[in-house]
Amino acid sequence: MAVSRREFLKASAAATALMAIGAPVVKAAGSDGMDRWVKGVCRFCGTGCGVLVGVRGGKAVMVKGDPNNHNAGFLCLKGALMPPIIYAKERVTKPLIRKNGKLTPVSWDEALDYTAGKFKAVLKSDGPNAVAFYGSGQALTEETYLASKIFKAGLRCNNVEGNPRLCMASAVGGYVTTFGKDEPMGSYEDIDAATCFFIIGSNTSECHPILFKRIASRKQSDKNVKIIVVDPRKTNTARIADLHVSFKPGTDLAILNAMAYHIIQEELDNPRFHGRYVNFMNNKKEKVSFEDYQKFLADYTPEKAEALSGVPAATIRKMAQWFAESSATMSLWCMGINQRIRGVWANNLIHNLHLLTGKIGKPGSTPFSLTGQPNACGGVRDTGGLSHLLPAGRLIKKAEHRAEMEKLWGLAPGTINPKPGLHTVALYNALGQGKVKALLMLCTNPAHSLPNVNKHQAALARKDTFVCVIEAFRDAETLKFADVVLPPAFWCEREGVYGCSERRYSLISKAIDPPGQARPSVNILVDLAKRMGVDPKLVNFKNSAEVWDEWRAVARPTPYNFWGMTRERMRKESGIRWPCPDEKHPGTNIRYVRGEDPNIPKDHPRKYHFYGKPDGRAVIWLRPYKGAAEEPDAQYPFVLTTGRVIDHWHTGTMTMKVPELRKSFPKAYVELAAADAKKMGINNGDNVKLETRRDKMVFQARVSDVCRPGLVFVPFFDVHLLINKLTLDAFDPGSKQPEYKICAVRVSKV
Repeated sequence: MAVSRREFLKASAAATALMAIGAPVVKAAGSDGMDRWVKGVCRFCGTGCGVLVGVRGGKAVMVKGDPNNHNAGFLCLKGALMPPIIYAKERVTKPLIRKNGKLTPVSWDEALDYTAGKFKAVLKSDGPNAVAFYGSGQALTEETYLASKIFKAGLRCNNVEGNPRLCMASAVGGYVTTFGKDEPMGSYEDIDAATCFFIIGSNTSECHPILFKRIASRKQSDKNVKIIVVDPRKTNTARIADLHVSFKPGTDLAILNAMAYHIIQEELDNPRFHGRYVNFMNNKKEKVSFEDYQKFLADYTPEKAEALSGVPAATIRKMAQWFAESSATMSLWCMGINQRIRGVWANNLIHNLHLLTGKIGKPGSTPFSLTGQPNACGGVRDTGGLSHLLPAGRLIKKAEHRAEMEKLWGLAPGTINPKPGLHTVALYNALGQGKVKALLMLCTNPAHSLPNVNKHQAALARKDTFVCVIEAFRDAETLKFADVVLPPAFWCEREGVYGCSERRYSLISKAIDPPGQARPSVNILVDLAKRMGVDPKLVNFKNSAEVWDEWRAVARPTPYNFWGMTRERMRKESGIRWPCPDEKHPGTNIRYVRGEDPNIPKDHPRKYHFYGKPDGRAVIWLRPYKGAAEEPDAQYPFVLTTGRVIDHWHTGTMTMKVPELRKSFPKAYVELAAADAKKMGINNGDNVKLETRRDKMVFQARVSDVCRPGLVFVPFFDVHLLINKLTLDAFDPGSKQPEYKICAVRVSKV
């Protein structure tokens, strides 16, 4: 698109109106000059916006929003400016093998035979625990399902992981421990009915701009709607809040418990709901009484929480009051809650507030975890693309689940390894120790995105480690460590499915042919599996549509049932929410509610049924306060946190190829509080050194009122300034998700 970023924004009245609150969005208009428009899904965040790709002369030249999808035709700038990424000069168009230290073009047969030979040699010498697959929430549902099947069923290897472990594993843990099943029970439609938004650990305006637009529209349509934003930074999200709550990083567990304390003390809870539909449980997984819960909360009065968090007790009471007294409360959170050593507990405590007040299972009332990647839900969480999972919510450790999958996959009993594989941090630690010797990666960039990345880059660099990467872009940091690179078809160059945060599955239709020798990753995986010796019957697929039909059948006997989402139906419709048991079913807005959720019989005696739990009751957990793994101290007195900026996504391998986005944010920076900068004599643009116990780096300063004193922020998109050299790889013992959001850092002017 030959248009500047500024011109593009000015072209849209909606974008202009929202620029003041930091959420530029575009509703593209006009279709003149296109040969055809092809329906698809945006390639970026977990919002899952529908797009239409304009094709002219066999090339994708324009993208606009799909008016029939949930985004109603709107896109953020990243989504609207995708075509240059497809045609970037860095595209990998031929298979590559590292020869004499240099990645060299070879034939597909040579690359696949060489890779298969390496895996077969390791399997023979060291067994299935010495190989691994590392995937992505950016891969298609069909790709992740297939890769997981190849390793778990074909190679008997459960070392199957993906980068959603780094972003959404604690949300999974929270949903499963509280409700028994993963994924939100509500939908984006709840935004339109909510009268109170409780946003915590999410910079929605920059990370999910289209959802932020919808929240802002809801606020503008009803002056009685309240927005609470709990965030140590005064982001653009916080600037539209009725109440912005800045707190000491890592103390939100105390704040959430204090809110529950106040709700009960002021009799704002809903005893009829929690008395009928909830169990109370301590950390030993023992059932306790409501009175025991009250005694537990006595340690979390608003005054005690104030001493820990720095949030005035009166503010905590106000938050609790607004949450409980609204007609409909919707909680929204993201990495600020999940990327913590107690991320699962933090998720549980948000769910607690909804269960305590009965603000759940009704339009506008729902706890809703936002997702970072376009297919982390539909591609990894649902399909079982992690080391402890099997498809559709089944668990490797459960014998009945393994037996069910062995039957569905046509395997002999006992084929699936009963021991869960290595989670992400453990996997890369094992790689560094020489215990894992062959690694296949798909559509991810861990040499940039892993925490404490110096250690894990050293693991990838080991001479006795074989790394094969299926990657579209030559400049991804991980390719420095690849022995083989296989070129995939990218985005709209092949067909497949993405599943977004609201359980909506949408089809990406093929719009154009891939460049050079690039091939769909499904076909790459099938070909490679056969050469590795996997039984051809297990991978007897010609294309992603055939994989999709098997995945539908595998999920059909479970609460994840989306049998009704046939390929033909998905080509016609702009996304469908599961459960969807048959082709006539419209998709589900609200789970766990009789009359809404097809998994609950219409004659069920109770209106709410949390069928993931044996007795149908959800759990309010007694979760104590626990601080960060690495708190600031005299030697490292500041807290470092990381995140995104609005115009870039993840490691920048895509967005940095768009001139308008690259010019907007050309490089990473360090954001400091004005009070801290003044004490250190730091001005805007000065060079500032950040030093943690792992490494030190220099950034240019941005001095503002965004960070609270004692906190510094650095975005992680910049390959030339890898902030993950400084971050910590401590992880939640339950979800195994790393704590990116908090580590101790020393700050000084250069």
